[in-house]
Amino acid sequence: MSYVVNIILFEEFETLDVFGPVEILGRLPEIFKLNFISLDGGIISSSQNVRIDTSTYNNNNNSEENILFVPGGMGAREKVNDEKLIHLIENINRESKYIMSVCTGAALLAKAGILTGKKATTNKRAFNWVMDQGKDIVWIKKARWVNDGNIFTSSGVSAGMDMTLGFIEHLMGREKAIEISNGIEYKWNEDREWDPFAELYGLA
Repeated sequence: MSYVVNIILFEEFETLDVFGPVEILGRLPEIFKLNFISLDGGIISSSQNVRIDTSTYNNNNNSEENILFVPGGMGAREKVNDEKLIHLIENINRESKYIMSVCTGAALLAKAGILTGKKATTNKRAFNWVMDQGKDIVWIKKARWVNDGNIFTSSGVSAGMDMTLGFIEHLMGREKAIEISNGIEYKWNEDREWDPFAELYGLA
């Protein structure tokens, strides 16, 4: 099985939210095709002024499964009110086998109704704001990442790497996840309940 990972970008996305997981998924090019998309296509800049050339969404390939990937960042605070972007996320969600968010990207999923009735987590520093973006969501305050069915959500920024390795474990087993983490010389936090930042920000 191969997958197209549709990575939603918007102005002032958080760089590591995207490129930590991209480094991991990019280690398996035969499995994951990375597709950087935005509402109108063209150049999108992160909060750190990393400029990425994006395309618009076009689901033409029926032989590959879709993955929806939504990062966070300062831009997410504005984009939760962008009806066109939320509608795009809703559309891609309906055509996706898996959904992933990092940091405040969970706010965009919540706004789109994707997390309704699901367990999820997000950046602990912005936790209360994210919770306000959707209803009937089981927010897990102390978690590095959360997996509920086909939905994977992570805590802040670097936690996206741990979540993505957890996703690799889910698809391909722990040995493959360890192989990749060793390959990038990253110490994978395998325990999804390990979360010192929940206590730091008064959530635990």
